[in-house]
Amino acid sequence: MEVATRDLSTYHELISDLFKQPASREEWEQYRLSDEQVAFFHENGYLSNIKLLEDWQVDALNEELVAATDPSNPSHHLYYEFHSNESADPNAVLLHALGAWRVTEGFHDVLWNPAFVMAASQLLGNKAVRFWHDQLFCKPARHGGVVAWHQDYSYWTRSVPMQHLTCWTGLDDSLIENGCLYYVPKSHRWGLLDKPELAGDMEGLMQYLTEEQKTEFKPIPIEMKRGYGTFHHPLMVHGSYENRSERSRRAFVINVFADGTQSDTNATLLDGVPVVPKGEKLKGQFFPLLFDA
Repeated sequence: MEVATRDLSTYHELISDLFKQPASREEWEQYRLSDEQVAFFHENGYLSNIKLLEDWQVDALNEELVAATDPSNPSHHLYYEFHSNESADPNAVLLHALGAWRVTEGFHDVLWNPAFVMAASQLLGNKAVRFWHDQLFCKPARHGGVVAWHQDYSYWTRSVPMQHLTCWTGLDDSLIENGCLYYVPKSHRWGLLDKPELAGDMEGLMQYLTEEQKTEFKPIPIEMKRGYGTFHHPLMVHGSYENRSERSRRAFVINVFADGTQSDTNATLLDGVPVVPKGEKLKGQFFPLLFDA
């Protein structure tokens, strides 16, 4: 696969050989989550350790990642945001970028990964799935930074109603030692909290919690092999600690919502994307339909 010099947001289908589109209902069935998995998600706010990629697919994406995150890439201007270090501390590096789906074929095609879209539809209540935006999160070995405790929807209130879903997939084995994701189980029932600075103080969210929530704040590490993903509710409190290990921690995130979600602002939703007037449905070039249940 090669780095594109065209804007891949104009293609709303698989364009590389990374995945095969299922041709029948039977072929789709192999990707279906069990009723127990769906129930676990609704009860706890997350579902982890779902195999989404084979090793060769992870290798291909890691190869693309090098070109995708090179500032001299001719398609670099297509990112909605690109922070080679979102943290203010040069000793705590967090590469964070939105828009890789427009830049390379592999990061474009992961949106249409059958294993991902089938699970996403089920977790959204068997609804049609539309793309919101993607993210790259890379913590280098020895000096990788934190992602502070937060809820995703606190950054997304410009889109309504809240019927969103996040999927985080590791391109390295993610372990406690290299800064894996942590969840606070059942925190998706706490309602919407104020949002802290994403790469700032790890504990910044604490000032917005009630005493009861502080008592219930019992984070668990989500350790997974590379190629495995974890899904979480838009109000799930999550974050990740720094990486001081000898191994990197690379990951990509796909954020989606149920079809029918609308703009709740007359301002720009994502940098470089034309304004969608308040009350209008999110669709078109930048919010493609990924799966129709």
